[in-house]
Amino acid sequence: MPQSNVTLRPSERPADEAMPRMALPRRGGEADAGGDELELPLSASPPLSVAATAPAERSSDSGVSLRVSSDLGEVAGEWTAFERQADHTVFQSFDWLAAWQRHIGAGGGTIPAIVLGRDGDGELLFILQLAVETSGLARRLTWLGSALCDYNAPLLAKHFSDHMSAERFVLAWRDVVRLLQSHPRLRFDLIDLQKMPEAVGEQRNPFLDLQSFNFQVLPHPSGAYVAKLGSDWEEFYKEKRSSATRKKERKQFKHLGELGEVRFVDVRERAEIAQTLATLMAQKSRAFARMGVEDFFARPGYREFFLAAACDPAMRELIHVSRLDVGATPAATNVGLTFRGCYYLILSSYDDGEVSRFGPGRAHLHELMRQAIAHGFTRFDFTVGDEPYKRDWSDVELRLYDHLAAVTWRGWLIMATATAFRRAKRHIKQTPALWHAFSKARAMAGMFGKR
Repeated sequence: MPQSNVTLRPSERPADEAMPRMALPRRGGEADAGGDELELPLSASPPLSVAATAPAERSSDSGVSLRVSSDLGEVAGEWTAFERQADHTVFQSFDWLAAWQRHIGAGGGTIPAIVLGRDGDGELLFILQLAVETSGLARRLTWLGSALCDYNAPLLAKHFSDHMSAERFVLAWRDVVRLLQSHPRLRFDLIDLQKMPEAVGEQRNPFLDLQSFNFQVLPHPSGAYVAKLGSDWEEFYKEKRSSATRKKERKQFKHLGELGEVRFVDVRERAEIAQTLATLMAQKSRAFARMGVEDFFARPGYREFFLAAACDPAMRELIHVSRLDVGATPAATNVGLTFRGCYYLILSSYDDGEVSRFGPGRAHLHELMRQAIAHGFTRFDFTVGDEPYKRDWSDVELRLYDHLAAVTWRGWLIMATATAFRRAKRHIKQTPALWHAFSKARAMAGMFGKR
């Protein structure tokens, strides 16, 4: 069997002498009547004498058969069939992640590590769309395409929670880590799983149960926001905005109309998609410069990824591109995702010329929500970010979490730094005065940097 496609059955154990292991305490300080401890091959703190005291190998108690593959083409059939009925977020769609790997991941040296877990009857319980990335001298185990996925989580069978307790999943996760570490190409120093929601569909995200076993699960620096849509735009608008605000916004929309005909354009043709995305990227790049933040469209493969994904016939029902024109000016642009009754706003921009005085981005957002309601969507997801306008419209704040764990000394040093940085970042973002001061300073630094 090729090393890119390795299977671990419940009774098998790959050798991993070089990897530190530590005992996993039982949840909530439960007594261990049998005198055994659950073992995990990761370290939530410096692995001082872990390797020297590591207990002997033991058979798996999870009863889950695991297979890992680095070839997306090899698992495409199983993945796409499974995602049709599994619980997952829109960002775990095979076509989305395959496009990411093709245009961004492969060029950056990312190695997919797709893990399929089956029960004793061969039924698929979960897919973990993992990857190994190299950054500097360290290798990280992360979610495939994590940087461009607002929510990262496994794909879970509908009956997953009926068959997998928290304890059983942690045992299976231990075996996943061991399986990956047994493969030379998939070894890593650090586990860094970011932006994980509390729930996957109707089920609890099993990765959050790691914190019950004394493993580090931190709140992500940013949250995400979702609005519950009604059945009528005018009623929804009236509920969310005060009379004075509605009056002001309608006046601004009237001023937009004085500059030219205001038209909402649902972009479908390939050439028009490419033109609209080029406009969006140019508008966003100027906005990033004003804010003093990195222009991620300048990263290798990012422009190609969005263009390829938006034009891919396989993702026609997933990706939505739209534009608000004022006369001949593309005043605002948008890329969204549609999935199981929810519209996900992932990219939006507006022209910074004369039309910007009258809120073209806001007018476009209103029309997007109006269209979402008209097409039967029940939720509008503003995705990750703590911008005030998202809070104004939303009913639900989604809390996201990161899991960090080291398996080598190099990984532990990185983990300690990353943990401190993310805690500080979250404190700043969740403190309005600090975030305002930071944003202002960042914008000033960006302005001076251009001189």
